[in-house]
Amino acid sequence: MRTTLTLDDDVAAKLKTESQRSGRPFREIVNETLRRGRESRRAIAQRRAFKVTARVLGNLKPGLSLDNIAELIEHVEGSPHR
Repeated sequence: MRTTLTLDDDVAAKLKTESQRSGRPFREIVNETLRRGRESRRAIAQRRAFKVTARVLGNLKPGLSLDNIAELIEHVEGSPHR
């Protein structure tokens, strides 16, 4: 298929440089680059979402809570931790 494509100057320069370096036609370099871009976007879309699994951390000593981490650290390490 033949089509007209307007490229930014920096993109065109990089593609032209690659074409000259590799000795392959500009058209081939553009097509290969577009295919790679589509494949990488597809791979990103197929990644599974990160999932966090909650775990029971056991019982804390009376008076301690995981809701106030600073207080918990101070209790374990002492007040000079800051």
